[in-house]
Amino acid sequence: MLKTPYLLFLGDAPDQLAAKVAQGIKDWRPEFSLGQLKLDGCKAELGLPNMTIAEAKAAGAQTLVVGAANRGGVISDAWIATLIEAIEAGMDIASGLHNLLRDRKELVDAAAKAGVELFDVRVPTVEYPIADGKKRTGKRCLAVGTDCSVGKMYTALAMEKEMRARGLKASFRATGQTGILITGSGVPLDAVVADFMAGAVEWLTPDNDADHWDLIEGQGSLFHPSYSGVTLALVHGGQPDTLVLCHEPTRTHMRGLPHYQLPSLETLRDTALDMARVVNPDVKVIGISVNTAGMSVDEARSYLAEVEQRMGLPAVDPFRDGAARLVDALG
Repeated sequence: MLKTPYLLFLGDAPDQLAAKVAQGIKDWRPEFSLGQLKLDGCKAELGLPNMTIAEAKAAGAQTLVVGAANRGGVISDAWIATLIEAIEAGMDIASGLHNLLRDRKELVDAAAKAGVELFDVRVPTVEYPIADGKKRTGKRCLAVGTDCSVGKMYTALAMEKEMRARGLKASFRATGQTGILITGSGVPLDAVVADFMAGAVEWLTPDNDADHWDLIEGQGSLFHPSYSGVTLALVHGGQPDTLVLCHEPTRTHMRGLPHYQLPSLETLRDTALDMARVVNPDVKVIGISVNTAGMSVDEARSYLAEVEQRMGLPAVDPFRDGAARLVDALG
């Protein structure tokens, strides 16, 4: 387990989305989020105190969490000096990037000398099975999106929070580095060998009580040329009973791909249902989660009303307004 509290390292993140790992930890585990550290050129902001390594250590920080998730998931050479400074101050380092801490000799050597640990949370630690598609007991809800980084994790976490507040049986199932850093467990799905991805999701969401819900963290998008394979593994391995459509309405193109436009919610609904029916013919869409962070209150209210009327499903921003209506729609 990671030692808390955390100093959240934003590095030189070029925009807010590039710091989504740190943002997720701050939003869902504020009690662990002591401060932020930014390098020159950083355009992200968490609203936490800006701290140097020395200030964070003096305030009690135990782990520096690499909170930036750049395209390709690499540890930038520009970050190394700061990471070594944290190690030499006696702080552990945790990262969910594809490029591993343990593969950087200078970090390994510094950690060994200082007696601290390096945590690569994106490294699978289980020998996952190949999926068999057999029906499992319990119930499962999967968040699917029109794009990457539109609020799929936030949707599942908000639904779990609401369900637990009602005394219902519910478990958030993390499938990415941020979710794992928030909850302490899960499957780093995009680091699993392709043949075993769906099986890893089956392993993550096993047989359970008939009234227990797994809220599965979505990844990527069926329509994103870079990451659609991970999404399909979630759909087939998760064998969902229900789907929640997730969307961010201010996007003008796919994340990182200006030459690809986002699909409509109707297209997402129809395509996701077709794919999910392969493993569960009774799957249904129960609601729409809209990330309205880039809209005013009035704009958000108007947009949600229009989507709800058009789609005939509850449309909410679960982080801004709560997930009660999505939970109600589970039945």
